[in-house]
Amino acid sequence: MLDALLVPRGVVVIGASRHPTKLGYGVARNLVVSAYQGALHFVNPHGGILFDRPVYPDLASVPDPVDLAVIIIPAKAVPQALEDCGQRGIHAAIIGSGGFREVGPDGAALEEECLRIARKHDIRVVGPNCIGYLDTHMPIDTTFLPLPGPTAGDVAFLSHSGAICEAVIDWARGQGFGLSRLVSLGNQMDLTESDLLPAIADDPNTKVVAMYLEGVRDGEQFIERARQVTPVKPVVAIKVGRTDLGRQAVASHTGALAGEDVAYEAAFYRAGVIRAESSEEMFDWARALAWCPLPEGRRMAVLTNAGGPGAIAGDALEANKLLSAQFSQKTKDRLAEILPAAASLRNPVDMLAGAGPMEYAECLDALLDDDGVDGVMIIIAPPPMTTAAEVAGAIVPRIRYTTKPVVVALMGDELVVHAARLFRQSRVPDYRFPERATSALRVLADRNEQLKQPKEKPLELKGIRTKDALEALKDAAVGSGGFVEASVAARVVGAYGIDVVAAEIAGSPKEASDAAAKLGFPVALKVVSPDLPHKSDVGGLLLDLQDQQAVEQGYRQVTERPKETHPQARIAGALVQPMVESGQEVIVGVVRDDQFGPLVMFGLGGVEVEGLGDVAFGLAPLNRREAERLLQETWAGRRLEGYRDLPASDREAVVQAILRISQLAQDLPQVDEVEINPLRVLQKGKGAVALDVRLRLNGEEAAGT
Repeated sequence: MLDALLVPRGVVVIGASRHPTKLGYGVARNLVVSAYQGALHFVNPHGGILFDRPVYPDLASVPDPVDLAVIIIPAKAVPQALEDCGQRGIHAAIIGSGGFREVGPDGAALEEECLRIARKHDIRVVGPNCIGYLDTHMPIDTTFLPLPGPTAGDVAFLSHSGAICEAVIDWARGQGFGLSRLVSLGNQMDLTESDLLPAIADDPNTKVVAMYLEGVRDGEQFIERARQVTPVKPVVAIKVGRTDLGRQAVASHTGALAGEDVAYEAAFYRAGVIRAESSEEMFDWARALAWCPLPEGRRMAVLTNAGGPGAIAGDALEANKLLSAQFSQKTKDRLAEILPAAASLRNPVDMLAGAGPMEYAECLDALLDDDGVDGVMIIIAPPPMTTAAEVAGAIVPRIRYTTKPVVVALMGDELVVHAARLFRQSRVPDYRFPERATSALRVLADRNEQLKQPKEKPLELKGIRTKDALEALKDAAVGSGGFVEASVAARVVGAYGIDVVAAEIAGSPKEASDAAAKLGFPVALKVVSPDLPHKSDVGGLLLDLQDQQAVEQGYRQVTERPKETHPQARIAGALVQPMVESGQEVIVGVVRDDQFGPLVMFGLGGVEVEGLGDVAFGLAPLNRREAERLLQETWAGRRLEGYRDLPASDREAVVQAILRISQLAQDLPQVDEVEINPLRVLQKGKGAVALDVRLRLNGEEAAGT
């Protein structure tokens, strides 16, 4: 419970100042102006009077009750202030002071000292180096931000950046929507976004939580806490720092493609967090989620007084994977009675430039009454014969009482100011262009589908032999980068029920030709070396060898050519494999992310997978629905159902391979990466076969081996 922080009975400002240029003055002023109803006390060694209240010389002089201390003094004095809070029995503190970890090693040491003191006295701390906390409904404002503060609303905001908080408050006022709660997290010495998210969301005045994130401290905890919140209230987040310049490309395609941002994308999906691409988009969506009912489906109607914007909206619907609603004949007849003959009765409904308040209102009624319409976008370009405000006045009552979402693309600026004010006062989300309005409709549809997802049953994967996989790894030779030899990797994957092409290791040309005769021609030869994970790059792979003479010559080639570029590589011979019948080739892989754990990848197979980028990721352990999503999000997965001259392939075998490699990652924490590339998918009903498998152990296991 964080009641001492979020609903304190009394607040003390340590470092309150009578100088208007000081931050301590700003905190004291905002608490007074916010009309906080609890006990409010100021502390400063110089004493005096501030805002008609006494300024106490020290914390010991302050009367009860005091639950929360707002500390805004020089950094070096903060440890003693926290000690005083602990002695007084105060269990929550906001440290607005800077000069800690953000300034270097000395500041980091000071922050550690503060954390030690806070833990000793069971004090929960927001900050340091933060702006603070406010609640517009309680009300309370512990920030030092300039006045006026935010208007009361229903969107809560958690932010890693204080400057973003200041900008958002001012921007939100201009956009006509309010905030319920706001927390600036600062350095997160103690309390993090994961700690505060459930508490902030557990507020009857909050309908949506928006988050500005620069990272998370504990990935698994973040997912766990977010999953508690998102079934009840939507969470929209923007995660900055999409590129990870510090990450070095590793030897597998999976590792190279699984950057930090990919991990966050998968984590947000698992947690049910809606990820926005920009700050504007985050609040566009938050406003729609707070103000609109959810649609029953994705069939959207567009009502416009201009053809061009209507065409833009039509394209935007398709780009956002929404459906253009098809109207019933009854609806078309109603529209025909209302509109001139030249108007378009199809979706988008173009009422023409002369449309006024009556046409907008009656056409909107017709669209909302159609069972084939799940939501409506209204486009209002400044009408020539009336005003946008008059149109707004006519349609707001219809929107207020409908059970379907309605968003408005209110195009223009000065000519639509009054209309915008009317919409915002009535909690109707308005956007300046159809594209933004469409994306808001899409998020509403996505949220509806998210809430209706059936609960997945636990997976029952048969034929998994974990002991066999562990036995294969027990004495495996480990090469550079931690990769084991391909035959060992194949045994591990095979133990998890994934079909792997038959193979024999040959130590001489004669052994290779005998193995080929046994397995059946044509065959493939692959160099056996734990130091060469990419065989084709070093001349260590030959395909479609038709007879024993070709195999013997090929053996010498695949075992000798790699030495030209990798003279130190350990080469144990060649792997002989029969060629597999043709089919579609995909990649299935898993890589362990430091923050969130195993990430499963699926996509288009081959050596150009990184360049093509046709891949999708999910966090292990995957359920069946999540595995299906990886297929739906990639061309590699969609084309398994057949495309032009490609027959339908065994899609179910691919789903099983994804689920099984996900389980492997869960069961074997010593494995850092596994990659099947390619997994050849045969025709429907014939399965899928792993042609090449790479497996890398983590640092400790690799070093120990």
